[in-house]
Amino acid sequence: MTDDVAAARAAAEEKSVFSHEPVGPDATASYGDHPDQVIDFYAPRGEAGPGGPAPVVLVLHGGAWRAPYDRRHISPFADFLARRGFAVASAEYRCGGDDDSLAGRWPDTFDDVAAALDALPALVRELLPQADPRRTVLTGHSAGGHLALWGAARHVLPAGSPWRSGGSAALRGVVALAPIADLAVADKLDVCGGAVRQLLGGEEYFADRQPYADPALLLPTGIATTLVQGRADLDVPQMVAESYAEAAAKAGEMVGVTLLEDVGHFPLIDPAADACAVVAEEIEQLAW
Repeated sequence: MTDDVAAARAAAEEKSVFSHEPVGPDATASYGDHPDQVIDFYAPRGEAGPGGPAPVVLVLHGGAWRAPYDRRHISPFADFLARRGFAVASAEYRCGGDDDSLAGRWPDTFDDVAAALDALPALVRELLPQADPRRTVLTGHSAGGHLALWGAARHVLPAGSPWRSGGSAALRGVVALAPIADLAVADKLDVCGGAVRQLLGGEEYFADRQPYADPALLLPTGIATTLVQGRADLDVPQMVAESYAEAAAKAGEMVGVTLLEDVGHFPLIDPAADACAVVAEEIEQLAW
């Protein structure tokens, strides 16, 4: 496939995923005082698995940790999962600052994901009584995939980290979608135009902050993990996911990698794409 053809297909995939109207949640709750510290909740509207209380899927949106992107663009995906029988929580978090070109905020982006995870079980019990917060799967796309992997690894953060948790007993697994899973490799590939280096506050902070932020260094987690990756992804190349899986293997942990032929970056969260159904199936395998 020529570069022009590949670029045209990627553009068509991006147009498709952003063509869906945002889907409003059934409820929204705050997990902090900042306006971005909110979670949208979608009640299950179908049957998934063997019955009983619905598993919970926490969705973390992508967008290179940059401010122009928020949870609205992934709301059709959240609704898609709810129609498959999952109870869905879609968390917002603080992204780039006033300059829309900046990726993430240190430490705010990580503060928010940690706080959302800590608040989730109580909010689920309050707002989605038909759901079981003891069966939670994390999923996220692109930059959100990085945050999902990071959130699942909080219990292996370096001692003294303010985000370190005592464990993830309620977490059934992680399904990371085209994740920026290895920050060093992604930085070398200049994924999303320098976003990784910006997330950590700039080049002068990269080495010091990487051990607290890079999922590829936070292994093994002991949590079932699957990466779903399009082979034709031009935004986050396949090499990034494979590097994470290799790091996990070296740490004595097996990570599943589902590679989808002729699939780029966005079909994984596009309800109109076959790849989105594959993602739901991967989540279902871990949720039950």
